[in-house]
Amino acid sequence: MGVAIRTAGEGDRELIVRLLDEAFQDDPVSGWVFPSAEERRVKHPGLMAAFTDIVLAGGRIDVTEDGSACALWLSVPADEGHDDHAAEDEGPAMVREAVDPDNERIERIGRLTAAIHPTGRAHEYLWMIGVAPGRQGEGHGTALIEAVLDRCDREGLPAYLEASSARSRRLYERLGFELAGPVLDLPDGPSMWPMWREPRSQRSARVL
Repeated sequence: MGVAIRTAGEGDRELIVRLLDEAFQDDPVSGWVFPSAEERRVKHPGLMAAFTDIVLAGGRIDVTEDGSACALWLSVPADEGHDDHAAEDEGPAMVREAVDPDNERIERIGRLTAAIHPTGRAHEYLWMIGVAPGRQGEGHGTALIEAVLDRCDREGLPAYLEASSARSRRLYERLGFELAGPVLDLPDGPSMWPMWREPRSQRSARVL
C-alpha cells in the first residue's frame, strides 16, 4: 500500500512545526545547537518554525496525508557567479535574531552548512525531513524522498542534502546519495555529511 502525499500550505504550518520539533528533539545537531535539554524543549520549536516559514515562502513542503511525516525542499538554481549573495549572507543572522539572539550556534550552523553547499548546478535541496517518533521505520520518510527523486530522474536534476546522523546517512545511501565532500565536523559537536545524488537517467546514459 502506497503512502499518500500532498503539498502543505500555510494552514499546515502548526502541524509541520510540531512534526519537526518532535522528530528532531533528539537529533545530534539539534542537541549541539541547544545543549541544555530544557532550553531545547523551550526554544527548539521556534527554530523549526523559522525553517518552516522560510520553506513555505520559497520552497515546497510535502506532507503525508495522515500527518505523520513531512519533507522540506528548496529548488536551487544554477549559480552564475556569486555576484551578490547579501540576502543569503543575512539569513543565518536573521534566524538567530528571531529565535534566540544569545545563541550564536543558531547562526553558526547556518553559515557552516551554507559554506559546504555545492554550487554551479541547479538541484533539489532536501533541507529537512521529519517523521513523528511513533511512526518511524514505516517507510513514510522514504516515500516522501522517493516522490521527489522520481521527478529529479525524469527532469535530469541532481539532489542534495546534509545527513545529520550515521543512521540517516545509511538511508540516503540506499536511495542513491553519495558523499559530496569533506565531512562537516561541528566544533565540539557531531558530524554532518554532505550528500549528492545524480539523476538516475544520466547515470544510465554514461554506462551505455
